[in-house]
Amino acid sequence: MPRSVNSVAARARRKKLLKEAKGYFGRRKNVHTVAKNAVEKSGVYAYQGRKQKKRNFRSLWISRINAGVREHGMSYSVFMGKLIEKNIQLNRKTLADLAMNHPEAFKQVVDSVK
Repeated sequence: MPRSVNSVAARARRKKLLKEAKGYFGRRKNVHTVAKNAVEKSGVYAYQGRKQKKRNFRSLWISRINAGVREHGMSYSVFMGKLIEKNIQLNRKTLADLAMNHPEAFKQVVDSVK
C-alpha cells in the first residue's frame, strides 16, 4: 500500500508561515526553514515590545507631568505624594494629557493639591 501524506495541509502550513515572513530580506522571506526561525524570533520581539511599550509610555507621562508641575513650583514626587494624601484618583496618563493639552485644568489640579 502506498504511503499516505497530507501534502495539502503541509503546503497550507508552509504558505501560512511564508505569508507571515512577507517583507523580510533575503532567504528569510522564501526559504521555509529560515523563515520559520525568523518568524519565531519576530514573535519573541513582538512580545517583548508590548511590555517595553508600557514602560516607555509610563516614563513619558512622568516626564510630562514633571515638566507641568515644575512650572507651578513643585517637583513630581512631592506632587504625586500630595495627590495620594488628598485622595485624588487621577492616573498618570490623564495627568500627562492635562499637563500637555489643558494647562488651565492642570493648574486647578495643582492648586487643589497645594
